[in-house]
This record gives sequence, C-alpha cells and structure tokens, in this order.
Amino acid sequence: SSPTIGSNSPPEQIQNILWALVKFVLGFIGMWRIKRGWVWNQFFVLEEYMGSEPQYVGKLHTDMDHGDNAVKYTLSGEGAGSIFIIDQITGDIHALVGLDREEKSYYTLKAQAVDIHTGLPLEPQSEFIIKVQDINDNEPRFPDGPYSASVPEMSPTGTYVTQVTATDADDPTYGNSARIVYSILHGQPYFSVDPKTGVIRTALANMDREVKEEYQVLVQAKDMGGQLGGLASTTTINITLSDVNDNPPRFAKSIFHLRVPESASVGSAVGRIRAHDLDAGSNAKVDYAIVPGDEGNMFDIISDGQSQEGIVVLKKTLDYETKKSYTFKVEASNAQLDPRFLHLGPFKDLATVKVNILDVEEPPVFTKPSYSLDVYEDTPPGTIIGSVTAYDLDASSSAVR
Repeated sequence: SSPTIGSNSPPEQIQNILWALVKFVLGFIGMWRIKRGWVWNQFFVLEEYMGSEPQYVGKLHTDMDHGDNAVKYTLSGEGAGSIFIIDQITGDIHALVGLDREEKSYYTLKAQAVDIHTGLPLEPQSEFIIKVQDINDNEPRFPDGPYSASVPEMSPTGTYVTQVTATDADDPTYGNSARIVYSILHGQPYFSVDPKTGVIRTALANMDREVKEEYQVLVQAKDMGGQLGGLASTTTINITLSDVNDNPPRFAKSIFHLRVPESASVGSAVGRIRAHDLDAGSNAKVDYAIVPGDEGNMFDIISDGQSQEGIVVLKKTLDYETKKSYTFKVEASNAQLDPRFLHLGPFKDLATVKVNILDVEEPPVFTKPSYSLDVYEDTPPGTIIGSVTAYDLDASSSAVR
C-alpha cells in the first residue's frame, strides 16, 4: 500500500506518479520484489484456426492490478497489432488471423504493464513467446520419388534393395502428426519394407531374371503412426533384377550340318553354329573349342563376341576326291563362372559338326608338263608321230578331248 501522506502532501496525482516511479526504480535494481500472476514466458495458439471470432491466446496479469482499472497492458514485437491484439484493461490476448506453423512456428513479443493515469511502467518490460501449436495438416511426401533400384537375381530373402524416405512438414516434437509408418500396397510377396526406416528388402528367395526381370513396387507413407485418420501418400520403386551366371550354354540341336566347296581357300569361313545362354552381358559369353580328334584337325573355330556364335574356319586344303566329309565335336562353355551356381552345371555342352565337301568341276590334267617328239623330214601328212595324254580329276571321269 502507498505510504501515509500528510496534510501538506502534494496533490494525489503527483503522489501516484512519485510512488509508481519509486516502485519501478526499486524493481529494476532488484530491491523491490515483483510477483507475476502469469507465467509470461510462453503461450500457445492453434494453427489453421477457422473460427468466426478471434482466437483466445492467453492473459497477461500483474499482482499490481487490483481490478480497479488502474493498470494498462501494452504489447509490442512480432505481429503486435496486426496478428495479435491485447485488451489493455483485462490483459487478454487474441489472434486476429489463422496461423500456419509450417510458415512460422513462434512469435516473440514484449509486454508492459503501466499505470493508466501516469503512463509510467509498473515493472520492467517482459519478453514472451507465442508458439503456434501444430495440427496434422500436412501429408508425408517423398521428395526423391519415384525411385529406381536393382538387386541381383537369385538373392536370398532379406537382401537390401534400397531405402525410401518420406518427410512430413508437421511438428515432429508434438503428438504423432509427423510420425511416419511405411507399408507396401503393391509388390508383395516379392519385396518388404521396414515400417520405421523405409528400407526395402527381398521377401522371396530365388527370383529368376530369366522368368521376370522388372518389378514395380508401390509404397505408402502414413503419418499419425499409421493410425486411422492419418494422412498418406505413395511412391513407386522400379526394381530390376540384375543378371548372375546361373544358366549354362546349351546347343539347340545335337548335330550341325555344314557344306563347303573343295576349292575353298584356307582361312575362309565354313559355317556358323550357336549355343544359347539365357543370361545377359558377360554372363552369356560363350567360348567354342573343337574337341581334339583326327577329323577336327582340318578346321578351327572362332568365338564371335557379338553374335555369340562359333565360326568354323578351314585350316587345310580340301580335296573332294580324297575325302568327301568330316565329322568332329565342338564344346561350348561359359567364359565366366559363378561358384555359387556350379551345382546347376555343367556349364558346357557338346554338339557334333558334320562338314560335307562339295565337288568342283576341275580342268583335265596332262600326264606330263611337257612332251618331246621326233619326226623325219619329208614325212607324209597324216602320219602319227606320237601322242599326249590328259585325264579328268573329277569323280565323274568325263572324256577328254
């Protein structure tokens, strides 16, 4: 209470001013104990408020306010007067507009209690925060989607494929608005997703690329811990099975028939054979080799890296009249082996190659490269003086003129 004032005291207005000034100075230097009836450090206001009346935030109050309308409250700082207003007599604070926490999560303001008659502060200015309280108004989003990933075929169950991550703009420190749970909507039973981390793994063993190479997985992220009423969004993950060498080369038939004219030059191609490998890339590379044998030494075989065919090449000169056909075996094998799949082997195959030699019409050949004949002079015309002889090399032995 104010000190007793004598008969010769100043007028009441001057008395109030002096008394308020004393209290303010003493309060500033810590000699005057000021109590506040409200914790002024933080208030809350709900975001996205849609009510017809301004939203009530809270009340500022000082113990010096005895309800006699002698105290005036003022507000300054972020949004004061435009976003937040204060009733100068009651200290009630209201928000005039709807607020978005994701745009601005808190506002820093300053409050002051002053004597309504003198305008002097009743206590030091106080700073406080109005925090915008979150509601679940943002669904999870996948900023990096859609995704692409690959995993080797024949991988065991639980093999890591990739990780998807969803973000939620809501407040992660308040409630479950930003607590995300992942689930697979499409892509089972081949793949699974960890509900907390978004890590995608294989869920089915021995997936074969040669049966199905590409998979499309649809993953959902749902907030509110996945509970009913949570907001959700989805993303797509395109998963490709990469190849491993799990298929041996195989000839489509057991015997290949080739034909070559006897006049073919050494080094020329006789024909092509092929063993099929269902794998891809380097895993499908096939090496060809002629199995050692008497009739195979007339030929060689070259592996064509582009077509994966074996090219049979003539190694020696042919003669139809000497030998009309050759038979030998060719082995096809993989260049690179994967020890994990050797039990599916053997990773090689054999085929028989039969080469038929085609006869070529050849000119007759004289028995000698040159002949020497003697004849007497004055021999009458038509007299036989000798002979030359030629014969046909072909099997038909045609007559020679």
